[in-house]
Formats: sequence, C-alpha cells, structure tokens
Amino acid sequence: MRNILIFFLLIFYSFNASADEASTWLKIEIDTILQSYQNDSISNENRFSLIENTINYNFAGTGIAKFVSGDAWSSAKKDTKKIYIKLFKRHLALNIASMMQGYSNQDYQLIDANYDSKTKVSLIDMEIFSDTGSLVVTWRVKESKDRFFVIDLLVADISLVVTKRSEFNSMLKNVNYDLEKLNFLLEKQNSESYEKLINF
Repeated sequence: MRNILIFFLLIFYSFNASADEASTWLKIEIDTILQSYQNDSISNENRFSLIENTINYNFAGTGIAKFVSGDAWSSAKKDTKKIYIKLFKRHLALNIASMMQGYSNQDYQLIDANYDSKTKVSLIDMEIFSDTGSLVVTWRVKESKDRFFVIDLLVADISLVVTKRSEFNSMLKNVNYDLEKLNFLLEKQNSESYEKLINF
C-alpha cells in the first residue's frame, strides 16, 4: 500500500513539475515581449519583429494553420500550403501584437498551472490587471522535442484557435474553399494590418 502511495505521489509531482517548467518558460517569453513595449526607444517595427519571431519559434503555428484551414488544406498544392503557413503565422503575430498594445502597460500574474495527463498539455492561467478589473487568459502549452510550444490561447474562456477556424471558414467560403485564393486575401490583410500596427 505504501509503495502504491509513493508511486502516485511521484506521478503527481512529475505532472506538476511539467506544469511548473512550462510556467517558468512562458513567463520568460511574456516578460521579454512586455519589456520591449515598456521601452520607448524600441520602434513598433522592432517590437513586431520580436513578437513575430516568438510566434514562429514558440507557437505550434503549422498545426494551428492546418486546423484552421479545414477541408481546404487537403486539396491545396504543396507550394500553396507553404505560402499559406507563412502568411498564417504572420497573421497570428499581427493579431497578438495588436492585443499587446492594449495590455502592455498592465500588470499580470500567473495564478495557476495544471498538467492534463490525457492530452499531455499544461494549462497555465494568467490574470491581467487593469484599472477597471482583471481578465484571465489561459495558455495551452505542450512539450515536444524537449521544448515547449503554445498550442492555444483562451481569452475569457474563448479559444483563439476555434475563433480563427470560424473566421477563416467564412473567408474560405467566399473563395470557394480555394487556399490559393485565400493566400491573396491574407497577404493583403496582413499588409494593411502591419501598416496600422507600425503607425499606431
């Protein structure tokens, strides 16, 4: 009986250790970006470059892009898929950068971290404080090949990935689910969003 108890305690500890490691990693990444927004000497272009590099390296961008494109993915050509993934990652970076402009001067705290043994995903709750109250954001982080990746972001319990899938489904519907045509729309949209962002 004692051996069984020790076994379960070890499992529990390893799960919490995974969540704690993911939290530590996430805090470093968030603080790096926030510090760039708090430094007035850094241009909007350089701030966005930092976020884009973070998205490209730390988000499961390819997997999210494939999920978001739905059935249009399977019928697209290889080159079209490559272009789409690149455009989608930039789209995601622009979205995150736009959100950061609103929260860059606010305090935050990582309030909870749990590891889901079934999905092997760490759920990290972050509370963002403002003058009018607070907002809880949940990061879904998964470890792969000895490093962590963000696989989703829940703002007030609303999934970024699910929201993007719905948004992109509407866009794809307008181009008859043709990924190549979507790329043209996405490139134009990214260009417009970038200009607004750097001239904010």
